[in-house]
Parts: sequence; structure tokens; C-alpha cells
Amino acid sequence: MSNNMSREPLAFLYKRSRSAPKTIQAYRNQMQKELKGEAHFLAGRHSRTSETLRLLRIALEFIRGFRALQNIGPAITIFGSARFKEGSPHYTLAQNVGAALAAEGFTIITGGGPGMMEAANRGAKEKGGTNIGCNIILPHEQEPNPFLDKVITFYYFFVRKVMLIKYSYAYICLPGGLGTLDEMTEAMTLIQTGKLYDFPVILVGKEYWKGFYDWVQGTLVKSGAVSPSDLDFVHLVDTPDEVLAIIRNLVERLMH
Repeated sequence: MSNNMSREPLAFLYKRSRSAPKTIQAYRNQMQKELKGEAHFLAGRHSRTSETLRLLRIALEFIRGFRALQNIGPAITIFGSARFKEGSPHYTLAQNVGAALAAEGFTIITGGGPGMMEAANRGAKEKGGTNIGCNIILPHEQEPNPFLDKVITFYYFFVRKVMLIKYSYAYICLPGGLGTLDEMTEAMTLIQTGKLYDFPVILVGKEYWKGFYDWVQGTLVKSGAVSPSDLDFVHLVDTPDEVLAIIRNLVERLMH
């Protein structure tokens, strides 16, 4: 019998060893001393008391978010990178998208930070729109941008993500990085699985998003991991006018 067939699974070796659990626990203890906040929460097991208190804190954060956003008007959430600064073509695109949506009377919800979030809020503000920022506490502090009418700062990423999705009728995905991908695919998954109404997910910037879009179509759909109909709500566009055309179709559909 080969070594691969005869050796015990690692989990069994872990249970049998007297030193490994102590060594791993010592590592966990040291790691948890060094980590703070959400990173500490996600680092592993904690006492039942600690976990219960954490649950209460999470619940209070949800309540605070619900109360802050309960009475906002029809809203659209805009995702995008914090790293693209003024002067970038992406920044200008975000500013124009925010302005176009605000001119149609929509409240703009963003992550509240700099870059594309700031640009979208800036464009909306120039058109007299209302801006909501769902900010997040990070190790390197993310300051709210100056174009927000209301700021809710969250401690937990997952609570913030619920607020960004829960109160919107469409999701605009401007050029961004891993955070934008996370938010975009979260919305897509919720719609695909029937947890969320099939509001449009609009990827703005064909050149930027083409690689991702082609991979989804050419790999996920082609392999059968995703059905073509699962992507009926996903749109790839280039201009604010194209975004508005999709939103108009949504409004007409909701009114009938």
C-alpha cells in the first residue's frame, strides 16, 4: 500500500498528538492578543461569554443601520475603488454617473470613502442629490468624504454590506478592486439564489470589466456552473446614459 493510502488523515494526527494542540493553541492565543476588532473575532474560537457579547454588539450595529436608513428615498448603490483619485478617467466617470442618477431623483449610497465613492457623491451633490455613506473602520482609517449628507460608520464589514444592498433598487459597479468584486458578486449571488429581487447589476466601463465578464460567460456559463439566465440582470455598459436607460426600464417594470 502506498504512503498516501496508509497515512492517517491530518485531523486524526492532530487529535492524537499531545503537543500539537498546545502548540496551536499557544499560537492562537498569541495571534488573538495581536489582533483587534473584527480580525480578532474571525481568528477562531472564543469563550461563550465573549461570543455572546460579540453577538449583542453585532445586533446593535444592525439596529443602528436599520434606524439610520429606514426613511431614505428610492436609492441606488454605487460600488468602486477608493484608490482612483481626482484626475483619473475613472473618477470622472463615477462623478458623471452620480450626477446622472441624482438628476433623476435617486438617493446615492456609497461606501462613504475616497476615490470612486467620493466622485459619485460629488457628482450627485452637484446636482442637488442626497448622499448616504456607509463607512467602515479600517486599520488605516477611511475618512468619510466631504460630499455626504449622512454617514453611518460600521465596525463589521458584513453589517455594512447588508446596508449597502438592502435599501437599493440597482447596483452600479464602477472600476474597483477586491472590495468591489466582493460587493458585486454578493449582490449577484443574492439575486441568483432568489434572496433578492432581480434588480440590475450594472458594470460600468466595458474595457475595465470585459475580462471579468468574458470569464463569467466563457468559463462559468460554458462549464455549467452558472446558467445563462442567471445573468439576465447583469449589464455591461460604458456611459451614464446607458445606466439611465437600464434604470428607466426597471422603473417601468416595477410600475406594471
